[in-house]
Amino acid sequence: MVGFWELAIARSDKVLELAGEHVMIVLVAVAAAIALGVAFGIIISYYRAAAGPVLYLCQVVMTVPSLALLGLLLPLFGIGFKTGVVALILYALLPIVRNTYTGVREIDPAIIEAARGMGMREATILRRIKLPLARGVIMAGVRTAVVMTVGIAAIASFVGAGGLGEFIFRGISQWNLGLVLLGAVCVSVLAIAADLLLKWVEDRFTVS
Repeated sequence: MVGFWELAIARSDKVLELAGEHVMIVLVAVAAAIALGVAFGIIISYYRAAAGPVLYLCQVVMTVPSLALLGLLLPLFGIGFKTGVVALILYALLPIVRNTYTGVREIDPAIIEAARGMGMREATILRRIKLPLARGVIMAGVRTAVVMTVGIAAIASFVGAGGLGEFIFRGISQWNLGLVLLGAVCVSVLAIAADLLLKWVEDRFTVS
């Protein structure tokens, strides 16, 4: 353990650099996943026949091993940042789509009917009633997606996307347990920090 701390201090500059890359990958992927996931969740809440196939497809993507998914994406996007981000977007979609759909569908129909009776248009109902009432459930899905993505992002370094996974893969290739441990600990710390931050945001968003 003493050796680990010595390694962490000696590589502190590299840790900060790779942590910055890791956070950037996660932020870009999650931002895109939120935009797509919320949109898909809203659409399938209106077209329930599409809900089953869309959610099933997202679940299927989640079952694909990360290395296999990266391999499938390489011919399309090449080596680098873009491939890693696309893979993380695909993995992050399920909790966001599912929670958006669930949050919107579980709103009391009487509230929606009352809004329609007052002459509100569907777009207004969505913006002023459905999304505000569903935001707690949606935020919970976003929180799950972010924490999960922080962990999965370590694999993105395999295709040259950068991030803390570089320590892990370099450690494996060099039979260096210290580097593997350094990468794993840093990723875990980021995931815990993201979870705590989003828990605070979630509480603020759902306060009554």
